[in-house]
Amino acid sequence: MGAFDMLRIANSSLGMHQTWLDALAHNIANANTVRATSENAFQAQMVVASSLPSGGVDVTRIEEGDAAGILTYSPDHPLADADGMVRMPAMDMSVQMTSLVQAQRGFQASVQVTKTAQDTYGAALSIGQR
Repeated sequence: MGAFDMLRIANSSLGMHQTWLDALAHNIANANTVRATSENAFQAQMVVASSLPSGGVDVTRIEEGDAAGILTYSPDHPLADADGMVRMPAMDMSVQMTSLVQAQRGFQASVQVTKTAQDTYGAALSIGQR
């Protein structure tokens, strides 16, 4: 595998991890989004990735969570229905935070691979200059 292959694969990983980080940030920012019971709940985004035959990874699709959400009793909320219920996202914050750490680590690893590939390519170019 050459330096350019390493760069291509690391670049695909950076793109996938950035998409994953963006989706997680969107989910976490909307963890407390309240909706009326007549509306769909906020739906968490889940990134689905797959490996490429030539190496690397690509985002296959982004799936959305449960639109039904969780009905919560909150009679003082302005969006509450006659029974005092509102619709909250069906999302586990601990899962979101764990995924955030995983996505950050993957992004950091991809950056390190990119740096190593650049160093390798630079070293190869400097051989011809001596």
